[in-house]
Amino acid sequence: MLRWTVTFIILAIIAALLGFGGIAAGAASIAKILFFVFLVLFVLSLIFGKRFRP
Repeated sequence: MLRWTVTFIILAIIAALLGFGGIAAGAASIAKILFFVFLVLFVLSLIFGKRFRP
């Protein structure tokens, strides 16, 4: 999921440099959402991974 976030960030930067503001804003917002989903899943895996280990 972090790979998709980086892909959308790069797409947003390239679109912003070329002057496509709407596409850049859309790609940046998608990247932001994916990053927060990644953080939530990462924290949950840390919590539940330590809890159920023998």
